[in-house]
Amino acid sequence: MEGLRQIANIAGYSGLYRILKPSRAGVIVESLDAKKEKTMMGPTARVSVLHDISIYVDNAEQSVPLADVLMAVAEKFGDELPTDAKGSNAELADFMAAAVPDYDRERVRVSDIKKLVSWYAILRQYAPELFEAKATEGEATEGEATEGGEASENA
Repeated sequence: MEGLRQIANIAGYSGLYRILKPSRAGVIVESLDAKKEKTMMGPTARVSVLHDISIYVDNAEQSVPLADVLMAVAEKFGDELPTDAKGSNAELADFMAAAVPDYDRERVRVSDIKKLVSWYAILRQYAPELFEAKATEGEATEGEATEGGEASENA
């Protein structure tokens, strides 16, 4: 999910934003919603690129990249999630356990799961190409491996 390099969360603002262009005075972003509003975020804005975010797992030395978690959710649930960001804590915990069975229940807070659910819904609606690109990359890699295997068998 290389597309997550251009998607960001900005502290104090709801929703997700597509990074359009960095500048000396900050970064220009576009809201990832129907409005597509462009805004200049100053250098003091806390911008978190989704590609750099990961989820803690039980192994204390590891974490799972958000891209992998989003793909696991997409494979397991598709467009219809069993809960929403306003669901009960138990529903959210069950959802997370289904998507990432070994997530660290002590360090991953309910608020983190709520963000994951809301970000997934936004990305599915306004950036579905992120999920399609990963599937296409996987198919291309498998196809290349098959072609290479056939070539060595024929030689």
